Amino acid sequence: MLQPLVGIIMGSSSDFTIMNEAAQILEKFEIPFEISIVSAHRTPQKMMEYAANAHHRGLKVIVAGAGGAAHLPGMVAAVSPLPVVGVPVKSSNSIDGWDSILSILQMPNGVPVATVALNAAQNAGIIAAQIIGTSDETVLQKILAFKEELKTKVMRSEVELTDKEFKFRLRS
Repeated sequence: MLQPLVGIIMGSSSDFTIMNEAAQILEKFEIPFEISIVSAHRTPQKMMEYAANAHHRGLKVIVAGAGGAAHLPGMVAAVSPLPVVGVPVKSSNSIDGWDSILSILQMPNGVPVATVALNAAQNAGIIAAQIIGTSDETVLQKILAFKEELKTKVMRSEVELTDKEFKFRLRS
């Protein structure tokens, strides 16, 4: 088994559906990762130990997702020297996700958390891969290929759009 380079953590199992999207991206880029439930409120000692020791275990990036008050990413960032990517999760007890977004986004100077959009764990996985790619040429090449795939998909969509027949067209 390969040494995990990215830690994916979440506040509860209800966050897994969202956080699994980060795992899928890392699998696409063939980046080894670990995934765990680490609650800032219900298992604070576990969270502190995880954050303090992640770099000793070989992790390079932590992707932390949480809903509601969402203290997990910020508390992990306060303890770990690693970059932390926060994923605000819209949970069942959430105020339309704003509580989670603001809890992760509004970090004090000196304790940064890179924050993605609500439920955007896929983007968090991409950021983690890009961070790994700064020192791993193989991963960097996979990122470049991924960006090319995105471009190709848009260009294909444009061709499909122009091929459609429209009943009404704007005239210039």
